Amino acid sequence: MPAERRYKIPTEDRLTRSAVHYLERYASTEANLRRVLERKVSRACHALDLPPDEYRDLIETIVAKCVRNGMVNDRGFAEMKLASLRRKGQSKKKIEAQLRAKGVPVHIIEVVVAEDTSEDRTAAIAYAKRRRFGPFRDQAKRDDRRLKDIAAMCRAGFDYETARHIIDADLDVLCA
Repeated sequence: MPAERRYKIPTEDRLTRSAVHYLERYASTEANLRRVLERKVSRACHALDLPPDEYRDLIETIVAKCVRNGMVNDRGFAEMKLASLRRKGQSKKKIEAQLRAKGVPVHIIEVVVAEDTSEDRTAAIAYAKRRRFGPFRDQAKRDDRRLKDIAAMCRAGFDYETARHIIDADLDVLCA
């Protein structure tokens, strides 16, 4: 059985090192970095019987310092995440929801999505290919799974017409 974890009092230096260590491994938004630091402080305060509210200003200072130094950039994060999710075949609706969940401000989401030049149809083809829907499915099972494939694509954020068109298309037509 592992030894019980020993927590240290959160200081500016410790929290800054934690933030830098986190940002070395993951791209993040201001809101997400704030949540990460708040969780860290909350765990330490709970273990040491300290009030976590006393550390709010310290967390804000560290997040502001990371933004000022260019380690956190919400717009850059949104652009990178949008490009990555589009390559995976995600719809604009789903991408917007994921960016909101990560704490990207709404005005940045609107700008980044408006600047996106990729089409939902291309993303829908990539999604169908990755999930092996429609023309990418074994021909024997294709007709039995048609409605379920369309429903899955609609749940993924694609409109019905796009989903139906992709599912009913021939592989030759999609790849041309």
